Amino acid sequence: MILFMYPSYPLTRLLAVTVAVSTALAPLVSAQPSPVTVGINGQYFINNGLVGVGRIPASTKDKFGETLGSFSALTHDASSWKRAANGAYSGTFFMQPNRGYNNPGTTNWRARFFTLAITFNPSSLGSLTQNQVGITVADTTLLTEANGTPFTALDTAAGSAGLRSATGSLPVLPQAFNGRLSLDAEGIVRLPDGTLYISDEYGPYIYKFSAAGVLQAAIRPPAAFIPQRAGADSFASNNPAPDQPAPAPLDPTVGRQNNQGFEGLTLAPDGKTLFALLQSAARQDGGTGGASLTRFNTRLLAYDITTATPTLKGEYVLQLPTTRTAAGATLVCAQSEILAINNTQFLVLARDAGFGHTYPIPTSTYRKILVYDLTGATNIAGTKFDNPANPIAAAGVLDASITPATRTDFIDINDGAQLAKFGLRNGPIDDNNNLSEKWEAMTLVPALDPSAPNDYFLFVGNDNDFITQRGLQDGVAYAHPSGMENDSMLLVYRLTLPGRMPNVSSRAQTGSGANVHVGGFSVTGPKPKQLLIRGVGPGLANFGVAGVLTDPMLEIFNASGEMILANDNWGSATNSAEVRAATIASGAFALTDGSRDSAVLVTLDPGSYTAQVSGVGGATGISLVEVYEVP
Repeated sequence: MILFMYPSYPLTRLLAVTVAVSTALAPLVSAQPSPVTVGINGQYFINNGLVGVGRIPASTKDKFGETLGSFSALTHDASSWKRAANGAYSGTFFMQPNRGYNNPGTTNWRARFFTLAITFNPSSLGSLTQNQVGITVADTTLLTEANGTPFTALDTAAGSAGLRSATGSLPVLPQAFNGRLSLDAEGIVRLPDGTLYISDEYGPYIYKFSAAGVLQAAIRPPAAFIPQRAGADSFASNNPAPDQPAPAPLDPTVGRQNNQGFEGLTLAPDGKTLFALLQSAARQDGGTGGASLTRFNTRLLAYDITTATPTLKGEYVLQLPTTRTAAGATLVCAQSEILAINNTQFLVLARDAGFGHTYPIPTSTYRKILVYDLTGATNIAGTKFDNPANPIAAAGVLDASITPATRTDFIDINDGAQLAKFGLRNGPIDDNNNLSEKWEAMTLVPALDPSAPNDYFLFVGNDNDFITQRGLQDGVAYAHPSGMENDSMLLVYRLTLPGRMPNVSSRAQTGSGANVHVGGFSVTGPKPKQLLIRGVGPGLANFGVAGVLTDPMLEIFNASGEMILANDNWGSATNSAEVRAATIASGAFALTDGSRDSAVLVTLDPGSYTAQVSGVGGATGISLVEVYEVP
């Protein structure tokens, strides 16, 4: 969507106009539960409801004969996603499990990811069959070092035995007592060439793997993230294998908390920035354990991955929500996944813990997907706060110099009316239709619906913790003590995200200096957009406008005030033929060949911009600023 900001309009009028446009773009859905619209920083997001469910039986085995596991993270191959003439969809997804079955302790299970063939037939009305999403496990790929040694799910060894020395381009890495690299995978991002970034909880690190699952590189975050005991790196998470020692002390003194590493990983739609999010606050920032009420200030990192060596370019504070349990206790809801809508807005899944299917208390009080916006948030990358001696939130109180990201609730996964459409529930009865405890994976695909160009399907997956009665891992059979099966599941929501407004414009008396004609606009949505931007003067005379600006100069500025493009006389531009074609495609009125009107054709990333028109040589007169999104 392109939002045009007129200085003379009050903010309330702008908001009302935006709501009307966004609602008009929403698809027609069942008259059952109504769509939910939320706004943040003048942009609106619509949840059109749950439209599909799919399952993988908990006892399913992978190609190595071991229990499949579940969705700790999820991504897809964008080039594979297709819509058939009958409205059915298909594509290739990639499922990332975590460290396998832990009861008791961790095992030498080999880390891996799964390739899934997905079919999808959405149902806005719901269906008790729960088969709208078809899931076929097409392949299993082990994650290995360059020499073929698999990564292990074993917890990092205690003390110096848990440190693999830095070699070549690789930093010091977490390793298990058996010498294998330890990996508790929680996030997955796939690049167009098949290369993978996978985030983990032990480091917390971000690993780069080839499409075949071979380690290529590792990103070590700033010192504030690295767990230390007695002043030295110590990656153990206090989940030792049987007969192995626990770390001392059990918790690190600084850095990520035990089992609270990079739970969220996402790539900006333009493919240039990789974001990693801690599950909750670091130790020095108020993260004093899972029950801590001060662990809500967590950190988001942004890496530029356009060069061979990723560069940290951003670090922000996200404040996590809280909830009250049925017993009246207050809990901080740690995040389980993040998904970039654009470079500044994100969907973040936050939830309570210890409630749901297979648990003594089967009813959850909080499982929600929120929208976070970094606009106005403080970038602390490279500041004193990257040293653990300088917490961002001592005892949970955020440093006064830091402005956190803004947020709003968006999707309530526990919404009983939506769940009931597909025969699901959030307690109190605990059967196979009760939602499991952990929902940890998200991926977003376009609806490819010409009547609703801003609609997307959000796939949300659970982590079933490998709970089954017919399990097999690392050569050992097991049965979970609950006596239950905990299927892997996908829930699918249809969303309308801030998207396309075909044309906005502004007319004003124009001069130079303080009298330039300024029009502000924002490009929103999950990807860059191609825009036709025009500064029209002489062309207005064809419509009977008197006193037009005879020679307008058009300049485009970004939010930092940097001029990124300019034009004086559209026909003199090297791409004037493309400008003419975009004019036709956008439905704009034609500019006369050889006129002094100005126009540019440009692709802009999501963000805020201004188009400024001034009179060349001090000329004055009426000008028109126009912004078209090119179809």
